[in-house]
Amino acid sequence: MKYIYLGLIIFMMSYGVKQNENLQAGEWQAKLFREDGNHIIFNFEVINSGDSLHWIIKNGEEQIQVDDITIKGDSILVAMPVFESYFKLVKKGNNQLSGIWTKAATAGFIDMPFEALAGTATRFETNDQPIANISGKWEVTFFRADGSPRPAIAEFVQQGKTLSGTFITPTGDYRYLYGIVDGDRVKLSTFDGSHAYYFNATINSDTSITNGHYYSGATSIEPWKAVKNDKATLPDVAAMFLKEGEERLDFIFPDLNGNTVSINDNRFKNKVVIVQIMGSWCPNCMDETAFLSEYYRKNKERGVEVVALAYEYYEDPVLAGNSVRKFQKRFNVQYPMLLTGVTVSDTLRTEKTLPQLTKIKSFPSTIFIDKQGKVAKIHAGFEGPGTGSRYELLKKEFEATIDKLLKK
Repeated sequence: MKYIYLGLIIFMMSYGVKQNENLQAGEWQAKLFREDGNHIIFNFEVINSGDSLHWIIKNGEEQIQVDDITIKGDSILVAMPVFESYFKLVKKGNNQLSGIWTKAATAGFIDMPFEALAGTATRFETNDQPIANISGKWEVTFFRADGSPRPAIAEFVQQGKTLSGTFITPTGDYRYLYGIVDGDRVKLSTFDGSHAYYFNATINSDTSITNGHYYSGATSIEPWKAVKNDKATLPDVAAMFLKEGEERLDFIFPDLNGNTVSINDNRFKNKVVIVQIMGSWCPNCMDETAFLSEYYRKNKERGVEVVALAYEYYEDPVLAGNSVRKFQKRFNVQYPMLLTGVTVSDTLRTEKTLPQLTKIKSFPSTIFIDKQGKVAKIHAGFEGPGTGSRYELLKKEFEATIDKLLKK
């Protein structure tokens, strides 16, 4: 994987400076191709600004600005702003693109064929009027490859033929999904540089959805079904706890500049400390980092500190640091982000880094430490802005926890 990454750097450097060879401005429809024909469709806008080119990737309410775009002749390299993810493309005139999307993964890099066409903001074609309005809360069951069920909750908002919402699992959410209801068919998709998802299903009534399929990336597929249930809840399968006899964390890791930082340093004494367990490969971690960074800037003078512990795809501190530094830059993170040196795929990641805890099951997870240095609360997962009211509730509970700890 190291050599693949270095090859990408060399490829980018060979392009030289950005050139003003404009694509057609305006709306584009993009498609990531799967061998089974269930392609993942999303939309973006092209903006030509002087000598620079920008994309705005759109998932309903979400807009992701992509600025690192390099052009040489008919070739274009588009690097996503947060994740280890990029497009290597060829122009066909100024209104078509084709090439490959490449994304880092635990076992190497994954490639998917890509095409895009200018001139349309349409994601999915619609032919028929919806047979029902499926807005609301749904109890969902996904089925793994071995047939075992896994629970989720869906929150949908339907306006005419337009559908938005997300799926929420015990460890997080699938962020912003956008699509349509066409007769009795549901179609939703998203692309954010890491997530590349397509969902479809059949609506039986305004309380029953069946024959669903969830397509993720190049090959993954899971069936799903749902029933309307305003009181649906999720099991706490991602919970993490202090081991018996433990009450404090004890760690020391390097930051992105190579300086060692310990939870026992003076900067954390007599403060309320938030320990963020995260990885730069994790979209929910992106949402949490955006939230924590803003919260820290506004509240650090109250006696609040934050420290992130990163579990990356790479053990190499240079490669891992480059990945985390994207988060730091994108969200103007002013708290220390530390490299654990242990990969997310390491089955002993908890024992090697935070042996005081039971196994880390969810990225992100958040640990609240009181002013006496004791662990006061552990929260697994993060329900981001794509979940709407659930995100607002999470923020209120987070702030209430901090306020309570500050008063002690």
